[in-house]
Amino acid sequence: MHLVIPFASALSEAAAQAAGTLALPHLERLLARWTAEDADPMPAAAMPEDGPEYTLSLPHERALAALRGWPVVDGLVPLAAAAAREDGLAPAPGSGWGLVTPAHWHVGRDEIHLLDPAALALADDEAATLHAALAPLFEELGWRWLRAPGGRWYASHESLATLRTASMDRVIGRNVDLWLNDDPGALLVRRLQSEVQMLLYTHPLNDQREARGAMSVNSFWLAGTGPTQPADKALPAHVVVDERLRAPLLGDDWSAWAEAWHALDAGPLRELAQAGGEARLSLAGERLARTWRPASRPWWKSLLGGRPASAHRVLEAL
Repeated sequence: MHLVIPFASALSEAAAQAAGTLALPHLERLLARWTAEDADPMPAAAMPEDGPEYTLSLPHERALAALRGWPVVDGLVPLAAAAAREDGLAPAPGSGWGLVTPAHWHVGRDEIHLLDPAALALADDEAATLHAALAPLFEELGWRWLRAPGGRWYASHESLATLRTASMDRVIGRNVDLWLNDDPGALLVRRLQSEVQMLLYTHPLNDQREARGAMSVNSFWLAGTGPTQPADKALPAHVVVDERLRAPLLGDDWSAWAEAWHALDAGPLRELAQAGGEARLSLAGERLARTWRPASRPWWKSLLGGRPASAHRVLEAL
């Protein structure tokens, strides 16, 4: 098994305090006996000048892309096309697809924050109504405008194969301006977002939602763009992605995040620490992803070579 754990750490002070309370004996045991296999698949030279925490694609997305055999290019990890294929659509290799997520942008005094779309709790009929209402705006650009049976919205156009976009999970709870670049294609998306905002401002569905105390849908986020990869470049069956840390981290619920970490340590990490052979562990934070494998020499020789890094220090570095 290759266990991949996204959202293993974050850079906020609250996250650091929560990490300091973690007791992870099985992860500690694993780190003491295993060896680091590789670093983030995206080279340091390709990282933003402001730091790796400002990459458009999350570290675990880059790691999973490498495991699939995809090219690892920041902002061009074609997760939308992969999701569309799972939803029964048939994106052709090389074509451009994007996942369009209805969202609520909270307008503050100085910044606009994107709230977690899950908080919208859109019913299927509401999503269908909004999808139909927005169709003319997307289709007049020559984009295909699709809604999958699972309720997800997709846009397809050749330009989306080269349009770099930020992962939705990069943006949740943050200032959207940090993640909207000034590339010509991105400027077109920003114009489209403005047109969508004007249309939704007066849409009757939002009046109904606000009347019952629900958040309005006032914008969207485009993500998962990039050239569609061949269907045979799927995630290997032995790779297991455990995302239980995601919701509490994005929701700033650090008590729940710590509880999820303890459950991981008592369950999957305990099993993994007892494994050998071809087992792997990848941990991903806001900046980097790293992978460990069982050491090729006796663990006690590794210990003689120096004190292994603590789990806290490993998480802080991600």
